[in-house]
Amino acid sequence: MTRATIQDDAGTTPVDGQPHENLDTYEERRASTQKSDSPVPAGRFPWAALLIMALMGFLLIATEAMPAGLLPQIGAGLNITEGTAGQFVSAYALGTVIAAMPAIAMTRGMRRKPVFLVGIIGFLAANLITAFSTDIVLSLGARLLAGAFSGLLWGMLAGYARRITAPEHAGRALSVACLGTPAGLAVGTPFGSWLGTTFHWRWSFGVLTILTVVTLLLAVFLVPDASGQRAGTRVPLVRVFAIPGVAVVLGVIVCWMLGHNILYTYIGSYLRTASLQLSVEVALVTFGAAAIAGIAITGAVIDKGLRRLVLLSLGCFIAAGVIFSVGQVSVVAVIAAIVLWGVAFGGAAAQLQTAISAASGENADVANSMLGVAFNLAIFAAGVAGAVVISNFDGLVLPVAMAGLAAIALIIAVAGHRTAFPT
Repeated sequence: MTRATIQDDAGTTPVDGQPHENLDTYEERRASTQKSDSPVPAGRFPWAALLIMALMGFLLIATEAMPAGLLPQIGAGLNITEGTAGQFVSAYALGTVIAAMPAIAMTRGMRRKPVFLVGIIGFLAANLITAFSTDIVLSLGARLLAGAFSGLLWGMLAGYARRITAPEHAGRALSVACLGTPAGLAVGTPFGSWLGTTFHWRWSFGVLTILTVVTLLLAVFLVPDASGQRAGTRVPLVRVFAIPGVAVVLGVIVCWMLGHNILYTYIGSYLRTASLQLSVEVALVTFGAAAIAGIAITGAVIDKGLRRLVLLSLGCFIAAGVIFSVGQVSVVAVIAAIVLWGVAFGGAAAQLQTAISAASGENADVANSMLGVAFNLAIFAAGVAGAVVISNFDGLVLPVAMAGLAAIALIIAVAGHRTAFPT
């Protein structure tokens, strides 16, 4: 392939696999340009706007995962099998995979706030249809649509958060904007399942719809606008993938999240096999609380040591897998492993979004849409792989798979020190 370059806000970024220019020069140029483009004065941190983005992330995660805890109720309500009801999760993930990259590619040049608001409105409409639909085809279509708007929102959030924040706080901004992920896992999914079980499964989607309306109103008044990507810096999706570092980060994401979701999706199977007096609900809430602590730690140090943070998180992931494997007879050991696992996972989204945004420069929105696709492919693959594992072995094999995949991710991250996770 002939040598091609992308002129972005950092200067000239090679896309043929060659190393970036001197890192100090790259960061200086990038910070200078971001500072002039950002609507937020240097030193000021846009807490309100970023927390609204975090709330939207919370709703996206809760909406995606919540049906998994309501399959019997959904099945009975729509007169379908639990297996068919399980497609509520699959349809959402499929919508994200199909629509994320095309949607971001089509909208990356537009002003950020209008796109953000349209994404919220579309997501709101899809949840509203799901809450009232009595037809499984219409319901699955609405879930597919919700996943599509989710892909758009996830793809743009990282770049949007960085654009409204002074460059010296870019990593911290992503950590705040990503708070919704562990919060959705810790609170949203268990609460939605409880609400649907106690009252009716439609109440779960109804409450999410009301919260989405609140988020939309807050976004209208409190989230500042920002410019889209300049025309001269837009490149085709394939060439964004070829930017040095992007493919490396995506490889880490797939291995890391595949390992995580294999155990997270089938944590009940592991706990039953280990014969522990520990419920799935308690395990998930403990994990979610630890994940929130993990993202707080990430937010405090990410701007000073991204590489060390990623390597440490992956190392903790591997250690948690080992403890799960050798300490399955001890409730204390398993709870300790859950806490370690949660802390390591909590900051993963912010760490990986920061890494891929730094590697892709002006094309961060497209790169982050690829990140969203990689996440959802890992979720889908984990569901399949985990089912195969527990069908042929038992739940105790799951943490071994988790640790092994995290080890592969660690090797990729170490090898990517020149472009994806620079020293």
